[in-house]
This record gives sequence, C-alpha cells and structure tokens, in this order.
Amino acid sequence: MSYQGYVIAAYLVFAAVLLWDFVAPRIRIRQLLRAMRLLAARRAAAVSSSHPSPGELPR
Repeated sequence: MSYQGYVIAAYLVFAAVLLWDFVAPRIRIRQLLRAMRLLAARRAAAVSSSHPSPGELPR
C-alpha cells in the first residue's frame, strides 16, 4: 500500500496554507492603507470646505 497520494496532498495543502499566510496580510494592509488615504482625503475636503478661500464670500 502506497501513501504517495496522501503525502502529495498534504504537501499541496501545506503549500496553499503557506501561500495564503503570505498573501492575506498584504491584502489586509493594502485595504487599511486605502481606507486611511480615503479618510484623510475626506477630512481634508471637510476642512477646506469649512474655511472659505480668501476671495470667497462667506455664506
């Protein structure tokens, strides 16, 4: 009886999990950085819209 199929399957599962452990944090970091950039842009837009430009009349 040969266990070759089981061993190959175990190595494939191990490689898949190792790859996921490498990729998943990078995806999450990219999502967090994007969210922080969008939040900073929203805050900057809110600050700039609350302060009128020097030539602009207040409402």
